[in-house]
Amino acid sequence: MTARTALAIVGVGKIARDQHLPSIARNPAFELVAAASRHARVDGVENFATAAEMLDAMPAIEAVALCMPPQARHAVAAEALRRGKHVLLEKPPGATLSEIDHLAALAETSGVSLFATWHSRFAPGVEPARDWLAGRTVQSVRIDWMEDVRHWHPGQDWIWEPGGLGVFDPGINALSILTRILPEPVWLTAAELSFPENRAAPIAARLSFQGPAELAAEAVFDWRQTGPQTWDIVVETDAGSLVLSAGGARLAIDGAVVSEAPEAEYDGIYARFAELIAKRESDVDVSPLRHVADAFMLGRRTVVEPFHDQPGEAG
Repeated sequence: MTARTALAIVGVGKIARDQHLPSIARNPAFELVAAASRHARVDGVENFATAAEMLDAMPAIEAVALCMPPQARHAVAAEALRRGKHVLLEKPPGATLSEIDHLAALAETSGVSLFATWHSRFAPGVEPARDWLAGRTVQSVRIDWMEDVRHWHPGQDWIWEPGGLGVFDPGINALSILTRILPEPVWLTAAELSFPENRAAPIAARLSFQGPAELAAEAVFDWRQTGPQTWDIVVETDAGSLVLSAGGARLAIDGAVVSEAPEAEYDGIYARFAELIAKRESDVDVSPLRHVADAFMLGRRTVVEPFHDQPGEAG
């Protein structure tokens, strides 16, 4: 029987508890041995306040999953890679493209695996959508990605700071699907970014893309939607229309549902991480983050009403 990889997790917040920890527990390739967090603990493993303390105390750790905010991730990832640990990066993989390039180079030099994850690419409808679009001419794409930030990120101020991405934190999930399923790449041509007057990151965005053969793509991201959440991608082709809905869980072709399955995105992430470790390979695709960087470069900024985490809150 192949020995399990000794894995540690850094950053024990909502995403770690809701997704990472259950998926790690279900994957026989990994054994969770430690956690590092300033404010939380994981039962049944060694716990530390910082990643440095953890790596010093437990040199047998073979891999780390980094779930802290992207602004603080680079230094921890770089130190882990220098120590010969395999590293998994929660999305977005970093605060800048340049720091991810640095991490990729470190992983290669150290002979270990670096995995920049995009969990939405593991939604059940994504690969069938990619297969169906292959060889077809895409004419247009429409993305509507709208959700309630108060539900998904309650009290998380880091998302409103520089590097936290604001509405691109969920919007980049749509971009990760877009860059996976299209037969040919697109590039950003215009953007409108709506910034609350009391925040440093946008709460809404409208993006325009262009591609080969006059392909046009539009995306609308909004963090102010209450009630049912919207995560839809509509692709028109020369051979019919494709709709990915529910964040990629449901795929319909010309109105008929052809694929629908329960969400298991993080199970897919850890299966892929195990595969990369076994082969000593890395998977560091930054194309979704590049679109976000382009949006900040080209985007026309508008100021909208202040956002407060609790409705009616002032100051």
